[in-house]
Amino acid sequence: MKSVILYSGGKDSTMAVYESIKNDDEIYALLAMVSKNKESYMFHVPNIHMVDYCAAAMEIPTVDVLTDGVKEEELDDLENTLIRLKKKGVECVYSGALESVYQKSRIDDICERIGLKSISPLWHVDAVEYMRQLVDEGFEIIISSVSAYGLTKEWLGKTITHEVIDELIKLNEKYGLHPAFEGGEAETLVLDAPFYDRRIVVDEADIHWNVDSGVYEIIKAHLEEKYDYSLDDE
Repeated sequence: MKSVILYSGGKDSTMAVYESIKNDDEIYALLAMVSKNKESYMFHVPNIHMVDYCAAAMEIPTVDVLTDGVKEEELDDLENTLIRLKKKGVECVYSGALESVYQKSRIDDICERIGLKSISPLWHVDAVEYMRQLVDEGFEIIISSVSAYGLTKEWLGKTITHEVIDELIKLNEKYGLHPAFEGGEAETLVLDAPFYDRRIVVDEADIHWNVDSGVYEIIKAHLEEKYDYSLDDE
């Protein structure tokens, strides 16, 4: 099928891209809803400008749509965009929803209304197993924002490893923090994945901290080749 992926640069939407690739879909584009509202109920905000780097790393085109991020009204922006994409031949929409009924139900409703198939390949996966799968399969993921008890300033910019997942499990047991951040406890950015042709390298970043939450804002980055295509012998 010809697919479009609701994309933010985070781990879940990036895994949704991977699932679409494994399903042999023809990916038309990554759809990035760029919200002006930092508290958007539907769409990821931190480092949304990095979507273009992720898309370039994958060599997949993007469709960027600016939305005011007003609750429910932002869904109209999504629906109108999907209507236009359907006219381009898009048949299905992938999303990275894990457990958010609010997000999944609204995407499902829009797709049903306009005649597109809604696919949520990560729906109700085991959170810890999923996080470990990401690491095992070679996803390089950093934490780009935090807003939960137990996640301190030191977590910003941290790469997710098995050791970090062990720490998240302890925070889950102590504070109830969702190990995959489905409660909005943190946001992520994927710097590399098995299907990236190039990896993202962060050159400069600022940390913004406010009482009990913060953002790792990427100021400068570049793409780095992962493979040596030269024919020269070493």
